[in-house]
Amino acid sequence: MLDIKYIRDNPDLVRRATENKNESTDIDKIIELDQKRRTVIVEVEQLKALKNKVSEQIAVKKKNKDDASDDIAQMKEVGEKISDLDNNLRSIKEALDYHLLRVPNKPDDDVPVGPDEASNVTVKEWGKVETPAFEPLPHWDLGEKLDIIDLAAGSKITGSGFYILKGAGARLQRALISFMLDKHALDGFVEIATPVLAGTAAMTGTGQLPKLGDDMYFLKDDGLYLIPTGEVPVTNLHSGEILSEDQLPKYYMAATNCFRREAGAAGKDTRGLLRVHQFDKVELVKIVHPEKSDEEHESLLAQAEKIAQALNIPYRVKLLATGDLSFAAAKCYDIEIWSAGVAKFLEVSSVSNFRDFQARRMNTRFRDKKNKVHFVHTLNGSGLALPRLIAAVLENYQTDYGTIKIPEVLLPYMGGITEISKK
Repeated sequence: MLDIKYIRDNPDLVRRATENKNESTDIDKIIELDQKRRTVIVEVEQLKALKNKVSEQIAVKKKNKDDASDDIAQMKEVGEKISDLDNNLRSIKEALDYHLLRVPNKPDDDVPVGPDEASNVTVKEWGKVETPAFEPLPHWDLGEKLDIIDLAAGSKITGSGFYILKGAGARLQRALISFMLDKHALDGFVEIATPVLAGTAAMTGTGQLPKLGDDMYFLKDDGLYLIPTGEVPVTNLHSGEILSEDQLPKYYMAATNCFRREAGAAGKDTRGLLRVHQFDKVELVKIVHPEKSDEEHESLLAQAEKIAQALNIPYRVKLLATGDLSFAAAKCYDIEIWSAGVAKFLEVSSVSNFRDFQARRMNTRFRDKKNKVHFVHTLNGSGLALPRLIAAVLENYQTDYGTIKIPEVLLPYMGGITEISKK
């Protein structure tokens, strides 16, 4: 969340930033509640100081065997008033926290202002998009012909938006995950195996709640959510902790199942593997010193780009505009890889810098060399997300005779399979 002092000192700026993100929140109410809270705190502190002073006087009177009954009666009234004010303070804080949790992060100054994805800016292109000499098939046709994707079975077992990978298709997914984890490990990312269920506190800590509650699968009887991304459990590893400055930065990675209801996805391209409810993803998370935040963001982007480059898949990087930026992010790059069969770029990674927004919600801090405590900065990005990556590999590596060549970097993971063909 944003620092209440920052909101108090910059209400117009926060209002404008909130509007630019297409969000709505009551900044006036926050300022009003904050003022009430501070007024009550002062009153409580004054009464507690009075109570301490008079309590000392009562002790002296009792020691001297003087009558202290009036003072005792007075302090009883003061104690009751302090109790009432403490209860009032708790109510005010609950109301203030309710509104603060609904204030989005402020976009960085270099984020383009615009209402939606049409305002995103392409900042980099890599590789050459070439037109095949034959008519390339989309991955859903390839998957059916080669018997490696079964959309009908996924729908039969669970419902629409779920799929089955079979044989070499399942092996390809496993190969991609292993390759990505090995690649990132070489650059110092520590692998984490996490639960795929998370509690309300963890989901709130990274900003999925309350904003995105409708898009999550919730187990009501247990009070647990199926995670929408590995970001949730990995970033929360250090919630409530004070790290030492020497422990920063921390680099983590995790391969997890992810679950999203895709609420509000009506009208979007949902065919094949392009928009599904359960998918696998390799997530990269950084917990860093605030002074290193910008350079760590750029290096995290480069880290995710390495995968597309190693697979020799053309891609572009877009800097998201304010209206397309997530609730919790201050700045985000999207990596979109080219997929020949559908003839479009597919987003496979969002690389985000959250500044101290998540850290404040999780209460994750570090102690510097001067013994002062500060909030860390958190960053994450997919490195990369499946199954769109699978779709792009299938479509870009298909041959004119209907097979799929295995990218060279994946050969060590494919158990001798060099080409996927129909049995």
